[in-house]
Amino acid sequence: MSRFLNYVFSALAVTAFTMSGAHSAETDPKVVRIATVAYNLNGKTHYLGSTELASETGLDETLAKRGVKLEWVPAATAMVGPIVNEAFANKSIDFAAYGDLPPIILNGSKPRVQLVAPWGRSGNSYLVVPANSTAKNIADLKGKRIALHRGRPWEIPFANLVQKNGFKLTDFKIVNVNPQVGAAALASGSVDAFFSLSDAYNLVDKGVGKIIWSTKNAPPDWKLMGGLWARNDFVKEHPELTQAIVTSFIKANHWAAQEAHKETYLKDYASLVQPESVVRRDYEDDSVSWRDRWSPLYDQALVDHYKRAASYARESGLIRNDIDIQQLLNSSFVDKALKELNLETFWAPSRIASQQ
Repeated sequence: MSRFLNYVFSALAVTAFTMSGAHSAETDPKVVRIATVAYNLNGKTHYLGSTELASETGLDETLAKRGVKLEWVPAATAMVGPIVNEAFANKSIDFAAYGDLPPIILNGSKPRVQLVAPWGRSGNSYLVVPANSTAKNIADLKGKRIALHRGRPWEIPFANLVQKNGFKLTDFKIVNVNPQVGAAALASGSVDAFFSLSDAYNLVDKGVGKIIWSTKNAPPDWKLMGGLWARNDFVKEHPELTQAIVTSFIKANHWAAQEAHKETYLKDYASLVQPESVVRRDYEDDSVSWRDRWSPLYDQALVDHYKRAASYARESGLIRNDIDIQQLLNSSFVDKALKELNLETFWAPSRIASQQ
């Protein structure tokens, strides 16, 4: 990890110098609260891989130099969306790192949060059936029971799959349960299929499930997307502090996106929760490259993804009002961070566009 630490401290020195005379223009709060997915492992709290990496690439130190304390707010993976949305609504948090659909639902009543730093095409979704099932595709599951946690980010790729094949959600018996319950339901035979994330491989390894479809070779905008979301009023009141936080997250993206750091990321961060073999299979044979998986760009794939997600949320009754995409996506902080860190060409838009 020594190379990693050298990288971190050199980047921190640049950031500290650039910001040292800038933050006097606004009065910083004493504490910044960021919510994210958390896991308790051996009595210690660990956060979602990319979020924990942001902390280790200097976020805490960056804020400390401004006299601001960073407070992580843990959200259990089974109920991330509702927990974070409620915290945003009552203003007990300032930022949150989570997926796309919950913040869209939050903004369904009125604009509350904006995406200030995408985390890239973060992962795949999988359709799993029992090991002895004869189903080979989504058409074979028409009228069948499918475990799906409604309102979570992977509902969007499931909806894409359903619509692409000419079906509607009502063509299936959706069982709305969290991933842990959904996996158990598949193993016990209580449902005919289960739609979730890389935990699908755990079912395969146990011999109780088999994967019949995934987003690995789907269009890039079908991938899970999300990132760092911020309260609109916080951004308005503290733009310089918001910039400092986003810049730290972009440093984390950049570190992870380098091929030389891939093994370290897989072993030291991504494998904290899932077995390393599961993590590796989730990343293997994917249409999106390792570098582009971490892209923070507000490119066409990302815009199309959020347009489709907002439309789906409205059409399916998850929200009652249309979402203004321009209010939802704010690229200004990432643009400035990329320029400040001399990373404007590291993630070339053409590389991602060529894969569409």
